Amino acid sequence: MPKVLVSDKLSPAGVQIFKDRGIEVDVKTGMSPEELTKCIGEYDGLVIRSATKPNDEIIKAATNLKVIGRAGIGVDNVDITSATQNGVIVMNTPFGNAITTAEHAISMMMALARSIPQANASTHAGKWEKSKFMGVELYSKTLGVIGCGNIGSIAADRGIGLKMKVIAADPYMSQERADELGVEKVELDELYARSDFITMHTPLTDTTKGIINRETIAKMKDGVRIINCARGGLFIWEDVKAAVETGKIGGVAVDVYDKEPAKENILFGMEQVICTPHLGASTKQAQENVALQVAEQISDYLLTGAITNSINVASVSAEDAPKLKPYIKLCEQLGALAGQVTMSGIKEITIDYEGHVAELNVKPLTAVVLQGLLSPQLNSVNMVNAPVIAKERGIKVTEAITEKCKGFDTVVRLNVTTENRTRRISGTLFAGNMPRIVEINDVPVEAELGKDMLYVVNEDRAGFIGTLGVELGEAGINIATFHLGRVAKGGAAIALLQLDSPVDGNVVEKILKLPNVIQATSLKF
Repeated sequence: MPKVLVSDKLSPAGVQIFKDRGIEVDVKTGMSPEELTKCIGEYDGLVIRSATKPNDEIIKAATNLKVIGRAGIGVDNVDITSATQNGVIVMNTPFGNAITTAEHAISMMMALARSIPQANASTHAGKWEKSKFMGVELYSKTLGVIGCGNIGSIAADRGIGLKMKVIAADPYMSQERADELGVEKVELDELYARSDFITMHTPLTDTTKGIINRETIAKMKDGVRIINCARGGLFIWEDVKAAVETGKIGGVAVDVYDKEPAKENILFGMEQVICTPHLGASTKQAQENVALQVAEQISDYLLTGAITNSINVASVSAEDAPKLKPYIKLCEQLGALAGQVTMSGIKEITIDYEGHVAELNVKPLTAVVLQGLLSPQLNSVNMVNAPVIAKERGIKVTEAITEKCKGFDTVVRLNVTTENRTRRISGTLFAGNMPRIVEINDVPVEAELGKDMLYVVNEDRAGFIGTLGVELGEAGINIATFHLGRVAKGGAAIALLQLDSPVDGNVVEKILKLPNVIQATSLKF
């Protein structure tokens, strides 16, 4: 009989699901890391929220552990790399607390608009400071939503219900999806310039880390009010504090912090700041939803092998796995390459499967392409939830299967249509199991992708390769491989460089300033 440990507080309804399905379950909350390390070897499954932090030491001690289930969205507290290396599946419940989190953000916005916590404390203290707490109406104000996925779209809908003008910035939201939600799709700089209130609903990625900083704050309206119920790392806290002190930011409401529990923070004690202890998912309904979901998911896996909402394992049957394995790697690379070089909202993708691959079950491959395509902006994307996320953003996904293949035994061709253009990337397998990129936008490029890459589009002119090499050399970056392709002499050319170290933003900016360079993007795989 499988055995599951619940190490954080979980709704009794979730615990009962394990019992009803014949799984032995122990509830032991509040354990120290040492206590957890000592007992974790007994269990097949571990259910956590945010308090338990399964690190490398704990996971290595979990000799029987098969699955970790997070009752919630974020898995920042789990060592994903260690779990993967030790064969432990990590699952989350990405949709159980969306309404609750969005409602908390709207509540924080209302509290900011009317200084409700400050007025409450003042009145309890026996004061009557009516004139001190002059507020603002939300009616007709502009609400900027950064990240309009599952939670952000609910927050946007609530803002519309308050008769606010709602604008949204989300690189993965199509115009059709924006129209469906009733929001105006804008770029980030325009959102900063127009918003009276800004609410954050984007994951913490390399792109979004520190997105609210001195430079972006300078682009905002004077007196803007900012709500962050997403991730503490979206703020450069010192810059936010300075802007509150000068009055550039009229108020801040935060529910998340860099380190939690947050016993201290530079915004604590500021009169214009409202702070709550990560209450975004703290309602009875949300707690029960995520408890039921995580219990069902872990039970399904331990009893039947079904994998749902996995962060680190693709959902592929045992029969298909050997055949699909090399194609999964190829499709992941195709999607990740397209995702990292796509800068505008995606409207549609078409995936052509030609040759030998057309004989296989391509549904998992499409999911892997979507995972790679969306992952550069979204932390929690996996093979299972990527199609759902794409649908939420109004991205049309089409598969085309053709048994005939020109030039190769097998080809997977990805066509990504944005609001500005269509980009096409094709790949194949060499020797049956080695992924290769063979075409980008009609330019033949035979390239093997490595960990750190540089993608450059330029006009084909003499001396460019030398100039690019000098720029990288001066930055101390060694070129491992250099793949080139062009349509015709003097026309558009593409270079894919595999590097021994990553290219930082400053070097990319210098490359962009080189003569004849059209695009330069640092890639990671």
